Amino acid sequence: MVHAPHARLPHPPLLSAGPLALAMRRLAPGDARATHAQRTAYLRRYTQLGDPEADAVVAMFARLPPGQGRRLFEAALEYGIDTLIAPPDELREFFAAIDEVPYWVDTDQLERGCRVIGRAGPVGATALAMLALCGGYLAARVAKPLVATGELAAMAPRRLGATMRWWTAVTTPGGMDRYAPGFTATVRVRLTHALVRAGLSRRPDWDHTAWDTPLNASQLAGTITLFALAHLAGSQAFGIHFTAAERESVYAVWRYIGHVMGVRPQILPSTERDAWRMWWLQSDYEFRQPDQDSKLLAQALISAIGPLCIGHGENLPSRLGRTMVTESMSAYARLILGRDNADFLGLADRKAFQACIIAAAAAAAVLEYPRRAIPGATRCAETIGRRAIVTLTRRMAVLQDCAVPSESATATPLRPASSTRARNRRPCT
Repeated sequence: MVHAPHARLPHPPLLSAGPLALAMRRLAPGDARATHAQRTAYLRRYTQLGDPEADAVVAMFARLPPGQGRRLFEAALEYGIDTLIAPPDELREFFAAIDEVPYWVDTDQLERGCRVIGRAGPVGATALAMLALCGGYLAARVAKPLVATGELAAMAPRRLGATMRWWTAVTTPGGMDRYAPGFTATVRVRLTHALVRAGLSRRPDWDHTAWDTPLNASQLAGTITLFALAHLAGSQAFGIHFTAAERESVYAVWRYIGHVMGVRPQILPSTERDAWRMWWLQSDYEFRQPDQDSKLLAQALISAIGPLCIGHGENLPSRLGRTMVTESMSAYARLILGRDNADFLGLADRKAFQACIIAAAAAAAVLEYPRRAIPGATRCAETIGRRAIVTLTRRMAVLQDCAVPSESATATPLRPASSTRARNRRPCT
């Protein structure tokens, strides 16, 4: 089939109907579709590329005596590469790249972006969980490394709790300063990605032809993009208003996080328009064929949300609380992802809860008018929202500690995938 050089491709199925298609039409600035040449060049390079700097560090670990490489890495991360005597070249090159703050970083804009993120409060956290994480499981290739860890039911609360702690740390004002918790956590996540990538690449059951390089550069860029877009679009769907300058400040935050995370600069979105174009590419490639693993991960996440937010108590208030949280989050996800995607993931279809979410969104939209008009109201909303996020994150960390499996997760065959039950869980209220 011959494609005109500048002709844009049609929307993929994910963006052709339903709420996600509406979001693309209403929220994306301009036409986000790529040309055939752009799509081909992007997929040819970035689905087969990992993170060269981090991958070199992992190779260095294998070359040095056991444990020595990780100790050097942690010392450089916590105290600076210059505190090491004759560090390996791989480590010096890795930290030279992340210690150098790019010219485009505006610290005032980053602080403003973090305040904007905080203002969304629990609504933004819900968008993170149900649009970025649960919705993200529709990307079947991205789901494969998560399934490879095994014990989906046991790992889901740990993964959600860890993601919330990381997200809270990186979006706190000053959290991405060098040596701040968000910065060091991001660098450790980057190293974990490289370790997983190296391990999966060696597995005989990893299908490189069908699944590409594990945790490849395209997927890393897509993840950062989805975290930014999901928070903003998911909050807007709930009635929260953001100005163009506020949205750009949020994308600036995630651009810097992506830089530290190792996203290739050529595909790291720098503006809102860039982010929507990257989301289109991801939707066109990664989200075309969700599979059984997508369902398993979504179900494990849904099952983890209630206990992680409310606890494991068997008294009536705890049981009702878990039901309310789980059903409300599922209703929100169904309204955002659309009927077909929600049905595929096995999300509950409770009309009453969906009506409550719509009513709450309408109320939030009305409350945005006085917030924008009253002097000081926005700063007050930022403070309240940030405190709510911190409180929720701390509570999830406490409840997660009450439900840690006694044995570490073991690797399981990638196909077929299955989940097992957490063991030795003790109740926590």
